[in-house]
Amino acid sequence: MNYADVNGKLADYRRQIAAIREKMRETLASVEPQEVANYEFASLTGPVRLAELFGDHEDLILIHNMGVSCSYCTLWADGYNGVHQHVVTRAGFAVSSPDRPPVQKKFAESRGWRFPMVSHAGSTFAADMGYVSAKGGWMPGVSVFRRQGDSILRVSDTGFSPGDDFCSLWHFFDLLPGGVGEWPGRAKKPACSSAS
Repeated sequence: MNYADVNGKLADYRRQIAAIREKMRETLASVEPQEVANYEFASLTGPVRLAELFGDHEDLILIHNMGVSCSYCTLWADGYNGVHQHVVTRAGFAVSSPDRPPVQKKFAESRGWRFPMVSHAGSTFAADMGYVSAKGGWMPGVSVFRRQGDSILRVSDTGFSPGDDFCSLWHFFDLLPGGVGEWPGRAKKPACSSAS
């Protein structure tokens, strides 16, 4: 297929993806929210409740990160730095992992991360949200919460996996001949998939 034909076909696929995304947004708008507990997390400054992570917002985006053991979770988190300052104009944002706060702090500093992190170690939070596998391993993803009076409601969530929409690197690689190819970490089984 010549270049122009391929570009036309790809443009059509992208229109189809945009239409599916619109259907997903419409479906999400009809969901009945799930009330959740005001979970307690550990942070460097002491215990922090889920409600506190909203800040001044009524919505909260909370990442389920597998911690320092997952190179893919690190890749996703590296990307949050670029959007964090924009996201927090619309919603609260935090990353939760099983690592203890001192481990989170050291790793965050080594990566230059600026977003808040909390530890769910010792709590049922990740399991209750569906981010612990049947084998007991952590799973990556995101949950979105809304504060309504004294209640906290989970309004959406989705898991992460290599090639997903939450890391722009995959989409840049898709444009290269050979795609991801032998990019470091891709040739071997990603840590994120070992927990499922």
